[in-house]
Amino acid sequence: RAFWGWLNAVFNKVDHERIRAVGPDRAASEWLLRCGALVRFQGSPKWQQDYNGLPTGPLGRYKIEAINATDSCIMYRGFDYLDGLEHVTDIKLEKCMYIQDECLQRLSDTSTLQKSLQQLKIISCGNVTDKGILALHKLKNLEYLYLSDLPGIREKETTFRALQQALPSLQLELDLE
Repeated sequence: RAFWGWLNAVFNKVDHERIRAVGPDRAASEWLLRCGALVRFQGSPKWQQDYNGLPTGPLGRYKIEAINATDSCIMYRGFDYLDGLEHVTDIKLEKCMYIQDECLQRLSDTSTLQKSLQQLKIISCGNVTDKGILALHKLKNLEYLYLSDLPGIREKETTFRALQQALPSLQLELDLE
């Protein structure tokens, strides 16, 4: 078990040289796929899941539009890869054992995502608490937030009211017991 944790940490190590060399979208795609997530590029209906099948072409040609991190091992230390992603409109975090409040805070603090992100789904991420959900208030263009199976959320009413006040146009869908 410790070995897998170590390996996942290695997969999440940020390579700033790589980001400079290939651009933020390509580097983030490599990170996400290495960790088991899927990406969809602008103008494509198809989800990219094969690291070796990443499209090649001129630098900056392929822009990430959506991220599906279901069952992936993405963790906080890799979130620097999100800096510079200007076209991401949709993120799904489902059954991500390493996603915690600090990850959501980092997501919300990413200036490019504050402008582009419109849909976010957080499902069955056991380490997310009210603090993490409240941290999403900086995502000013977020139109839709789906929250499901998050046992760490204890103050539902207070948390959702505060989030709704911060983001009045947010459509909040809850499936929480």
